Amino acid sequence: QVQLVESGGGQVQAGGSLTLSCVDSGRSSSYYAMGWFRQGPGREREFVAAIARTGGNAYYLESVKGRFSISVDTDKKTVTLQMDSLKPEDTAVYYCSAGPGFYGDPNDWKYWGQGTQVTVSS
Repeated sequence: QVQLVESGGGQVQAGGSLTLSCVDSGRSSSYYAMGWFRQGPGREREFVAAIARTGGNAYYLESVKGRFSISVDTDKKTVTLQMDSLKPEDTAVYYCSAGPGFYGDPNDWKYWGQGTQVTVSS
């Protein structure tokens, strides 16, 4: 069973930084990739970043490249999203996810956390 629990959301001014963490507290890790999605007000859930559970290449939404960095600690079953140079348009609920591959469509991901709010003020 996979249980994803996020932490680290909050409110920050534009240009600031936040770090999101997600731990898999379940007993098994029956997935290949871990990632982050976000859903802003009135918008669909969109892919932000992903990385293999064992590390390696990471993939990013174009608009966050150079500002966000995803990393994974395989032993601790934790994935972290470091967000720098935040913009108001980054405001959203951020969801941790785990699934079989690096898919942009959230419907292709199997496991989800409860979400954590990130608010960036101008």
